Order: sequence, then structure tokens, then C-alpha cells
Amino acid sequence: MQFRQQALAKLQSPEELDLPVRFARPQGWLVLSVTVVVVAAASVWAVTGSVASTVGASAVLTHGEGSYLLQSPVAGQVTAVLAREGERLPANSPVLKVRTSEGDSVVRTVAAGRITALAATIGQIIQTGANVAAVEKVAHATDPLYATVYVPAENAASIPADADVDLTVSSVPTQTYGVLRGQVKAVDRSAQSAQQISAFLGDSQLGEQFTKKGRPVAVLVKLDTSRKTKSGYRWSSADGPPFALTSMTMASASIRLADQRPLDWLLP
Repeated sequence: MQFRQQALAKLQSPEELDLPVRFARPQGWLVLSVTVVVVAAASVWAVTGSVASTVGASAVLTHGEGSYLLQSPVAGQVTAVLAREGERLPANSPVLKVRTSEGDSVVRTVAAGRITALAATIGQIIQTGANVAAVEKVAHATDPLYATVYVPAENAASIPADADVDLTVSSVPTQTYGVLRGQVKAVDRSAQSAQQISAFLGDSQLGEQFTKKGRPVAVLVKLDTSRKTKSGYRWSSADGPPFALTSMTMASASIRLADQRPLDWLLP
């Protein structure tokens, strides 16, 4: 209590009122100057700088027109399989022969393409509308591959035209050969159902897989070509993998979005 009274008395004493008051030490001015410089630099960066962002999604390598599921127009027993997996056929080519109650009938391709899967075997009983084959719409062996990326619908609007895309291909070791390069060619602005995806890819399982977290938007990516690589496409490594790529190969894509100013994050 005695010390408190002495301190109060000293504060009230007029003897030291004429002494100069020290507002800040030199070290304090230095800290203040550094703070002002940092704040100014951050403000300039927020207005003139840019930040790159990406969106990741599942993808599959396909040809541009996709595939279709060939369905049997009749019910009966399969007596002959007239096509082979991997075979390219013109439109209206025979694929299966089916014995019905009214005689033999032939199931034919709807459009030209390559048979990627046969779901019917000799002796099998099939119903009208049953999926009997998956046909990829490719007329020539030299037709280029594309990547179809299934992006969450909420991210589709932010994807710019010609955006750069990096593709990690499931069959290619990334640490050895890097990623596949491409650019966005088209963005389908309407979300797709599992049935639409299955019809385009010719695979019902992929339709279910790509819609587990909601209906996505399809983004078509044109792959960058290169004459220096075995695959014929450009990779982040110099040579890429020593083998050709095939359609219906799974991949994961990283799409670069439009650069944003940091200030845009703060403004409504």
C-alpha cells in the first residue's frame, strides 16, 4: 500500500512536467516502417498480382465421337458370333446371329466403328433390347484420341476455353514419363446423367462411377500431338512412354482455371 501511494504521488508531482516525453524508441520506428512497407507491397500484389488455380476430375481417353451400346432388336438364342473384339467394321455389319421363334436374325452395327467389347456368347439367351456389344465410333486407325473429363457441375462455369490440362494416365508411370498435355476444346454446359455417360462411353459401369457424387459436366480435351514421342502425343517428359495409347484408358485430369486477382476474393 505504501509503494502505491508513493507512485501516485510521483505522478501528481509537477516537478517533472517540463521533461520531454519519449513517444517511441528507434527500434519501434524500424518495426513500424517494415510493417508499412509490407502492407503496401501486399496491397499492390492484391490489385496487380494473379493466382493460378486448378480443378481435378476423373477422365477417360476416347475418340471424339465416343461409343455406343449395340442392342439386340430381337429375343432368342445366339447361334453365332460374327465379329471379334478390336475389329473395325463399317455400318450395318453383322455382329451376331440370333435364332428366334420366327427364324434366324442378324444383329448389325448401327454406325461404323471398332468393337471394344462383346457381351454375348454362343448359346446365350438374350432379350429384346439387351446390350450385346460396345462399339467405338472410329473409322480409321489414325483417328486421334481425346480425353473426356467429367467435372463437377459447380466447377464447369469457371473453365476457360483452351485451358491447359495435365492428364495422369493410369497405364503410364508418372514418375518415369510424366503427364500427358492437352487443352480444353469444348465444355458441355449441361450436367449428364449416368445413362448419357454410359451411352457415350459404351460402358454402363463408367456411367455409374462418374455420377457417384452427382451429375457431372463433360469437358472435351484435345491432346497435344508430337512427332518426337512413340505415343504421338506431348508429355511433360521429353519422350513419354515407349508405347501407344489406347482408347477407354482411365486418367485423372488437372484443368487450369483462369487466373484471379487476390482482390477478387475479398470483393463480393
